[in-house]
Amino acid sequence: MPKLLLQTTIEAEPDDWSIRRFSRLRALLCGLRQGDGRPAFDVVARDRTPRGRPDPVLSHLGESDVDQLWLFAADTGDGLTPEDCAGIEAFRRRGGALMLTRDHMDLGFSPCAMGGVGAAHQAHADLYELKPTHHCVGYAGDPGVLWPNYHSGANGDYQRVSAVGSIHPVMLDRHSPTGVIQYLPAHPHEGAVSAPPGDGSSRVVMQGMSSLTGQRFNLAVAFERSATGGRAIAQSSFHHFSDYNWDPAAGCPSFVRDLPGDGLARFPEAMRATRQYMRNLAFWLAG
Repeated sequence: MPKLLLQTTIEAEPDDWSIRRFSRLRALLCGLRQGDGRPAFDVVARDRTPRGRPDPVLSHLGESDVDQLWLFAADTGDGLTPEDCAGIEAFRRRGGALMLTRDHMDLGFSPCAMGGVGAAHQAHADLYELKPTHHCVGYAGDPGVLWPNYHSGANGDYQRVSAVGSIHPVMLDRHSPTGVIQYLPAHPHEGAVSAPPGDGSSRVVMQGMSSLTGQRFNLAVAFERSATGGRAIAQSSFHHFSDYNWDPAAGCPSFVRDLPGDGLARFPEAMRATRQYMRNLAFWLAG
């Protein structure tokens, strides 16, 4: 059975975006089945060990039996050591699949130091977004939050998404009227992802639109398996995956100030599409 690791770049801090705040995603992935009814994945979920020294799992991931890594970067720049980054890069070189997501501005900045999927994420401090016209504040609710930052809606609401180019497998949805994924959870502070220049294995597969400016922005970049690594997805925000964004009643860290919405609760089709997208990710990454 393929092993799927759900992993954060922070310690098990109760008042932060630790792995316990992704419990609904874990339950969904644990419930996936193969054609014969057996569980599709052996799902393991963990936070990193204390920062400042290599994490014993991430730094040796290339030598592990893990098949997929879903990495939720919620640190402020110190979540991964050079050894951790090297371990993740070795993991992908040997064919391991990676879903990497962070958030706005510099939140979850540490994976940006990695090549490939890390280079698909743009942060304010170093790897500015490729389009200069997007270098603007996308949300006036907090003047301290600079670009990249896109407001796709309130936490607990949904956003309309669209496929880019030829329909990628992660976007397929046979229960949708259009045949593709149409909705994902919204978030007031989406980050930025782009296909790294010169990387022919990558392309943008999904976009959203700022609810405030009308600016279109990338939500997901897919990397096909190549000589340099296994399949991968760079996703614009870990809030697409969190309990709080699926259901605000699940609670959030005390530092969250944005008022939540209830769009997902009022429109079940958006939550169904979200679950379908998670299934698509897991099975596509599995090859």
